[in-house]
Amino acid sequence: MIYAVGKKTKKPTKVFLVFICLTISGCAKRPADQPTIHMDIAPQFWVRVLLLDDIKACTVTLKTAFEVYDPQTAQKRTFQKPDAPITIRIAQGKITFAPPLPAPADSNDTWPATFSAGTELVMCPQSPYIFDIDGRDYRGKLKLVLNQDNSSFDAVNLVPLEPYLAGVVGAEMPRWWKPEALKAQAIAARTYCLYIKKRFGQNRHWDVTKTAGSQVYLGLAGESAQIWRAVNATIGRVLACQVDDRSAQEQTIEALHGTDYVLFPAYYSSVCGGHSENSQNVFGGRRFEPLAGVPCPYCKKTAKTAYLSWQAEFDYDDACARLQKKYQKLKSLGKIDQIVPAAGSDYQVKTRKRTSKLSRLTMIKLVGSTGKTEMLRAEDFRLSIDPSGNKFKSTICTIETDQTSHTASVSEKSAKTLLVAGSGFGHGVGMCQHGAQAMAKRKKNARQILSHYYPNSKIISIY
Repeated sequence: MIYAVGKKTKKPTKVFLVFICLTISGCAKRPADQPTIHMDIAPQFWVRVLLLDDIKACTVTLKTAFEVYDPQTAQKRTFQKPDAPITIRIAQGKITFAPPLPAPADSNDTWPATFSAGTELVMCPQSPYIFDIDGRDYRGKLKLVLNQDNSSFDAVNLVPLEPYLAGVVGAEMPRWWKPEALKAQAIAARTYCLYIKKRFGQNRHWDVTKTAGSQVYLGLAGESAQIWRAVNATIGRVLACQVDDRSAQEQTIEALHGTDYVLFPAYYSSVCGGHSENSQNVFGGRRFEPLAGVPCPYCKKTAKTAYLSWQAEFDYDDACARLQKKYQKLKSLGKIDQIVPAAGSDYQVKTRKRTSKLSRLTMIKLVGSTGKTEMLRAEDFRLSIDPSGNKFKSTICTIETDQTSHTASVSEKSAKTLLVAGSGFGHGVGMCQHGAQAMAKRKKNARQILSHYYPNSKIISIY
C-alpha cells in the first residue's frame, strides 16, 4: 500500500494497491481474453512454428469447441468443448486420442479416435483461437504431422504473422524497455521471420522453430499490453534492401508493392560489444549491404556487466567430442590437439574518452593428431561447444587451454580445460538489442534505430 496526505489532516491515509493497479491499467482486457487477429489473412502471412519435434505424445487443453481437419481426406468436423485435456500419442504407427474425441457437434456420425499413418491433422479452436499444449498457451491452430518412420510426430503451431510476433518480441526483449526499441524489435523480427519462411519453409512442413535457433517464441507467455502496442504500431512493416542480383530464394516484394527491394535476414543479437559484425563472417551466404556491420557506441551504456566481461570454462575432451559429433569431417583429425584462432575482424571502438580495439574471432583452425587440419567458423565453434550460448557468450574472446594463451595446445599430462574470456552476448550481426534500448533512451525513434543498425535498408509495408 501507499500513503496519501489529505487536505484536513497531516496523518497519512492508506490507499490500497488495488486502486493503483486499476488507475494504471484501467479496464483493459488481458491479452489472453482478446481474440486472435488475422485468422482470415492470406496463407503467405501465416507462420508455421515447430513447437515439438519427434515426440511420442503431448497433451492438448482446449477451452472452446474446436474443429479437426484431415487434409488427406478433406474430412472436417466440429466438436464441443472437451471435458478434460486430450492426450495425443502414437500407437502402432497411428495418431490416437485419449480419451477419444467426443461426438461431432454437427453430426451424429462418430469421428475416429485413431488416424491412419501419414495423415496430417489440424486442430482449430474457436474464438479466441487459443490452445494449450503441454502447459503453454498459443494462438491459432495446431498441426500434427506424423514422421516418416510412423513412430513419432511433430507439433506445429499455425499462427498469423502479427500474433506470432506478439509472442516473439516479448521473448526477445523485455516488455518494459522503451517503446521505440520494442517497435524496432518488432520490425526486425517480422522481417527475419518472412525471410526465413521464404528461404527455407518451402522444403519442410515448418518455417521457424520456437527457440533461439530461429527467434524465441513464447506464445501468450510473451504477450503484454506494451508488446501488442509495439506490434500494432508497426503492423505489416518490414525491412528491405536492393541487391545486385537475385537468387530464386530472394523473392522480391515487387509482387506485393511494385518495388525492386528484397527481404533480407534482419539478424539481431543481445550485445554486439561495440561493433556489429558482417553477416558473411558469421553465417556465410550472400552479401547484404545492411548486414555489413556498423559501430555501436550504445550497448555498453545499458548492458549488464556480466555481458561486457565474462569468463567460461569447458572440459577440453568434452568440447572436442561435441565438435566431432556435430561435424563428421572433424573425425579425420583423430584427437584434436590444437585449437587456433585463424581469422578475425578488428575494429576501433571510439568513446568520448578513448579509442580501444575490438577483435572478434571469425575462423578457428583445428589441428589433429593425424596431422590434418580443418577450419570452422568461430560462431559454429562457439555454439557447438555451448549450444545455449549462455556461457560461451560471444566470439569477441580469447581462447586458452589451461595456461597456454592464443593457441590451445593439448598434451597428455596437462591442458584439459578450455578457457574462454570475452565481451558481448550473441552472434553480433544486425541490430544490437541493448544498443537499440540505449538509442531509444536518447529519444531516437524506431526508424532511426533501424537505419543505424541496417544501413541502406528501407521500411516497406507488406499489407
